[in-house]
Amino acid sequence: MKKIVLVGTGMVGMSFAYAALNQNLCDEFVLIDLNKKRAMGEAMDLNHGLAFSKSSMKIYAGEYSDCKDADIVVICAGVAQKQGETRPQLLNRNTAVFKSIVTPVCESGFEGIFLVATNPVDIMTRVTAELSGFPKHRVIGSGTTLDSARLRYLLGEYFDINTRSVHGYVMGEHGDSEFVPWSQALLATKPVNDIMLENPEKYQLSDLKKIEEEVRHSAYKIIEAKGATYYGIGMAIVQICRAVLQNENSILTVSCHLNGQYGRYGTFVGVPAIIDRSGVKDLMELSLTGKEMNKLIESCNTLDKYYEGIDLGNDEEKKGKNGKIG
Repeated sequence: MKKIVLVGTGMVGMSFAYAALNQNLCDEFVLIDLNKKRAMGEAMDLNHGLAFSKSSMKIYAGEYSDCKDADIVVICAGVAQKQGETRPQLLNRNTAVFKSIVTPVCESGFEGIFLVATNPVDIMTRVTAELSGFPKHRVIGSGTTLDSARLRYLLGEYFDINTRSVHGYVMGEHGDSEFVPWSQALLATKPVNDIMLENPEKYQLSDLKKIEEEVRHSAYKIIEAKGATYYGIGMAIVQICRAVLQNENSILTVSCHLNGQYGRYGTFVGVPAIIDRSGVKDLMELSLTGKEMNKLIESCNTLDKYYEGIDLGNDEEKKGKNGKIG
């Protein structure tokens, strides 16, 4: 019996729920929201579509006590940024929201995996880890999973290659400081950089820079066009959940805890990780070039700076195992 609890029935949460239903992700799916009436309505709407799907999923609006025997608790809840509000102010408001979520989830006796999708996802994942006190491998953020999918799609379009044959990652913050380690990008088993050098009349290095910019700014374009992004991230969450539930040992660029990898300690950031039933089984540490390593360090420094400005109510909660903040 595979069970998922979703906290937050906004557009991201419900895009995930809809994709989960259509892909028959689990046996039991629970919706929790501060607006209980909305959660009930969303559960009803999904249930009415069961007859058209191959799923026999049990879907209902529940309470935090339902988290006790869940395999995964997915958090999509959060507050929107107000006009004129600084990022630290937004982070502190979202931290207050997360305190009201993580505490009752843990009090239920939950012993599964936390999966965070609320933005800024890297920082909110770290906040969840500190508030819960869970082993770090059991707290995951959606990270740059969607960004990596966007990269593969755009490279597939550029080289006229099926996306499934494109291998590449976006690393770092899910945000403005993310980057593509081009030294690791492959078409099948051939490095993209080699293909570019061998075909200078057909492919230009400047095009790769445009693709990286397109990946970085895709969300802004979508938000400008339709107000928010939700379908892509909803499907990305399904992918991560499936890797956990089916013990896949899949490599995904989730936001996870660095404990010496890439020379960093304490930061939660998007890097390739092996995901199985335990959460983050291990990190697939890539051999980055010097420039790429510097970009990752800059991204981590950005995330650490924002995290240090958050008020968790107790500075001890912001300390790692080595006793140092950050």
